[in-house]
Amino acid sequence: MGEEVHSQFSEDADIETATQGYASRFQGPAGEYFLEAQTRLTLELMRRWPEATVLDVGGGHAQLAVPLARAGYRVTVTGSSSACANRLESSLGQGLLDFRCCDMLNLPFERREFDIVIAFRLLPHVHQWQRLVGELCRVARHAVVVDYPDRRSFNFVQGLFFGWKKAVEKNTRPFRCFTRTQLAAEFAKHGFGRPDIRPEFFWPMVLHRALNRGAFSRSLEAVSRALGLTSTFGSPVIMRVHPSKTVEPSPTASAATEAPR
Repeated sequence: MGEEVHSQFSEDADIETATQGYASRFQGPAGEYFLEAQTRLTLELMRRWPEATVLDVGGGHAQLAVPLARAGYRVTVTGSSSACANRLESSLGQGLLDFRCCDMLNLPFERREFDIVIAFRLLPHVHQWQRLVGELCRVARHAVVVDYPDRRSFNFVQGLFFGWKKAVEKNTRPFRCFTRTQLAAEFAKHGFGRPDIRPEFFWPMVLHRALNRGAFSRSLEAVSRALGLTSTFGSPVIMRVHPSKTVEPSPTASAATEAPR
């Protein structure tokens, strides 16, 4: 086992998700399918802002920071410890990303400093999640994109099957579920609305991990989407929200669009 990492900040759930042990949960056919779906849906929600500046809060897991950087976005990742940069090391060395060790509840950035702010694998594990939502909104110019486990899914009975889930996944941990209206209401307090959602899977991720057959999982989920099950009962959900008032494009974004790459 690796050395235990500590943080000076009150919320540090992103340290766990930035470890190699956590990354192992997304290896193999099922894990590759999870990351492929997550990246595709996220890029779909962000495509109206090509080459935008992106703040990936708690993104040391590297699930999205690296794909977004390769897609042309200018990405800054935050972490609660310098150890959160370990899985980003090669990309940081190539200049694809920037990294800041900081308090996620007191981000060291100006209001509306980034075009898009994202936070994945984070909200379900943060105790002061309402404060986190406020910070995400404060520094976002055009949109905030988050993922979360939806209560209107198989998560409704997660407590009954947590033992089996832990036996399959080994390093799983308890997590908070949300409803769509609950999160939308919290974002609305900070002037962000018009939620656009993309549920990822109908069947529980633990089932796909137990099967570990990527092609079968794709087929199973394709049928569920065709039947309308995923749109109604799918989880995790990727949600994008926008400021209620129109915000002018940032000068940095405009300059980047005009400059040759």
